Amino acid sequence: MKLFFRKYGEGRPLIILHGLFGTADNWNTLAKKYGTHFTTYAIDLRNHGQSPHSEVWTYDAMAEDVIELMQDEQLKMAHIMGHSMGGKVAMFLAGKFPERVDKLVVSDIAPKNYPPHHSDILDALTGLNPATISTRKEAETYMGSKLADFSVRQFLLKSLYWKEEKLAWRFNLPVIKAQIENVGEELPKNIFFEGPTLFIRGEKSKYILDSDIDPILEHFPNSRLATIAGAGHWIHAEKPLEYLNTTLEFLL
Repeated sequence: MKLFFRKYGEGRPLIILHGLFGTADNWNTLAKKYGTHFTTYAIDLRNHGQSPHSEVWTYDAMAEDVIELMQDEQLKMAHIMGHSMGGKVAMFLAGKFPERVDKLVVSDIAPKNYPPHHSDILDALTGLNPATISTRKEAETYMGSKLADFSVRQFLLKSLYWKEEKLAWRFNLPVIKAQIENVGEELPKNIFFEGPTLFIRGEKSKYILDSDIDPILEHFPNSRLATIAGAGHWIHAEKPLEYLNTTLEFLL
């Protein structure tokens, strides 16, 4: 699948993969900063952003999409950075195609299974039919009645856009809802990556626990874990300077 991406800067290639319901645009500010050191690709994964929609939505397929992009861009190797769902894509890619990965950065996700835990978001999104409303303000009011967290609401509403004079979601909501269990999939036992790897977590997040360190090392023996103080799950958005400095120290 031909993925949409934004490209910044010059140097060795760095590919950034967003999380569930996200887009490449979520990374624009940081991607430009990475672009002072690397040729930086911020990608829309399938069923998200401006990339094509598909009934096939698995980590294997998403990893292969990134490899196709690398082939199209004539990239033999690249640094791979992924957040949450994008971090799982990065893990699958590194395990299946280790020869294509220089250094790996995995943000706030472990190789373990995560039970579905997005029911409130999915319920809110399902209850809103963008085609029946005429303004973004109506969508904001509705989402405000369903989701208490302002930052989550704003994050989701970034994927609301005008399509043929009607509002629509950029992400493929029907497929995401039907296959949400795929997002939590555990990394298969036979997937390993021995290259340099940085796992980075938010101090306030529960996605990577101390008990996950040994399983991480089983799959990624040349890895270390960094913790960003005061950050939750969206580390790069909550503590962008700390996230940037920590990752650059590892990548450069």
